[in-house]
Amino acid sequence: MPSTLRKIATAAAVLAVGSFAAGCGGGANGADSEQDLNLQPIAAQGPDPFTESTAESTTTPTPAVPPGAGSGTPAPSLRSVRTVTGSTPGLYGGTQSVASCDVEKQIRFLGGDRAKTRAFADAAGIDPGSIPSFLRGLTPVVLRVDTRVTNHGFRDGSATSFQSVLQAGTAVLVDDHGAPRVRCACGNPLRPPSAHQGGWKDKGTPWPGYRGDRVIVVRPTTVVINTLIIVNVTNNTWIERKSGDDGRHDKRRPDIHIDPAKPPVPEPPSPPASPSTSLSPNTSPSPSPDCPTPTPTVTVTETPSSPPPSAPPSSPSPQSAPPSPQSPPASSPSGCPSATKTVTATPETPAPSSSPPSPLVPPDTGAPSDLPSLPSDMPSGPESDPFGPSPESENV
Repeated sequence: MPSTLRKIATAAAVLAVGSFAAGCGGGANGADSEQDLNLQPIAAQGPDPFTESTAESTTTPTPAVPPGAGSGTPAPSLRSVRTVTGSTPGLYGGTQSVASCDVEKQIRFLGGDRAKTRAFADAAGIDPGSIPSFLRGLTPVVLRVDTRVTNHGFRDGSATSFQSVLQAGTAVLVDDHGAPRVRCACGNPLRPPSAHQGGWKDKGTPWPGYRGDRVIVVRPTTVVINTLIIVNVTNNTWIERKSGDDGRHDKRRPDIHIDPAKPPVPEPPSPPASPSTSLSPNTSPSPSPDCPTPTPTVTVTETPSSPPPSAPPSSPSPQSAPPSPQSPPASSPSGCPSATKTVTATPETPAPSSSPPSPLVPPDTGAPSDLPSLPSDMPSGPESDPFGPSPESENV
């Protein structure tokens, strides 16, 4: 029996060690792991398309690539997220009076398959019955910059999800916050890209001019956009297109003097909070752990008062000695708080005499004739306590 128990215990220990090693050594789904990034050219449908292509764009715009951007993809660790707001002029392009996608065809494709209808609505975050109105409320445009999105496919009756980069020139439908919502080449619903702290592994063949550090992420606006300012890809002029319009009501905008050949300017990253601005006005830095606890003390000094008018100023007595200075506290590390308060006490002013004082000229004693006076705008009220808050209420 003891031998059997030892064998069972040994087997259990081996299984436990194996499970621990599998759980800690995988790392495939950790924050530092690489995640696949599907590269999808303009016309490629990609994996598991929802529908046939509804793209109507016949002109491929010139990608808005910054000057000097070469080809090739930098290492995943060197990539940075470049965010552009959805209302930025020139973020999207199109052809005047021509829709880049056939919305009615997209509605017919989805309406003929109940499983696709449910899966599309689930991936888009809408009700299945609102798909026609949802699609008709989107604006057909083309991308002018390689854009990262969360893409969705259709497999085994449900929606799949994967991260992808759509090439500049891809026909998409964007919502009234400027965010891409449908890719017309495959009918896939789109959502903002997922956050990932690790590296990216490009999956697919990069197109000419592709650079991973030039890919952008569209930030939806916080307000509804009524019109989009897009670039006419046929002649590099500006167009104003209403949200939800197929291009029939496009307006030329010759008054816009932005160079349409330049890429949209990404948002600058938020600067880190500096120590001087990260603290509130009523907050003080935490003291060093080596600081001793200060002993609450109060030093009171008197302001000399003017002598009464009827008596001459008295000379200092030789026996009187100046008050001894207070012993300095023990040395402590720099930056440590102190609970010592210095308060100036003002003696009471004697009541004035009923008879007017006679004008006496004090003898010249060598001392200044003007004595210090208290400011007239001293605060009053419960918050003007000269002793400040009690030491127990301070964070020391």
